[in-house]
Amino acid sequence: MDTPPPSTAPTPPTAEDIAAFKEQLGRPPRGLRAIAHRCPCGRPDVVETAPRLEDGTPFPTLYYLTCPRAASAIGTLEADGVMREMTERLQSDPDLAEAYRAAHEDYLRRRDEVEELKGFPSAGGMPDRVKCLHVLVAHSLAAGPGVNPLGDEAIALLPEWWAKGPCVAAGAGDRADGGAHPGTRGAA
Repeated sequence: MDTPPPSTAPTPPTAEDIAAFKEQLGRPPRGLRAIAHRCPCGRPDVVETAPRLEDGTPFPTLYYLTCPRAASAIGTLEADGVMREMTERLQSDPDLAEAYRAAHEDYLRRRDEVEELKGFPSAGGMPDRVKCLHVLVAHSLAAGPGVNPLGDEAIALLPEWWAKGPCVAAGAGDRADGGAHPGTRGAA
């Protein structure tokens, strides 16, 4: 699959974006700072969250995937053992391990530009293992190709989640595909 183009820069969320987010996850956003990437359908699929939530709780996941179709497809990759295979390759491929460590540093740098969280890891298992493909894909979509090699690989394995049109009907209160709301993941 071709990688959806990166956003030129995070953009402030509009009222329509917030409504789409609520429909995507079935609840209001927490710590929402910006739309970090838009699906080719135009809806947000990755948001940028604050390193600390409104109550001061640290939330080290800077990029959070919101599209339920993309999340479902990524969940299938995880269930198929892709994370385990990637982690094994990190142990045996020094070039991949170096590129993944650079992705980790990029993630930390981007998060620290918002607010430094001393002593907190980046996300997704970086830099030594693969713990969550959702985070790696979100990082790749927000940062663009070539920044996170394992996020890029995961995107290449995904179907075109946007091919059926928007996952939610913005502001309509119903999922565009008629499905139930996906389970809530994380704190975004």
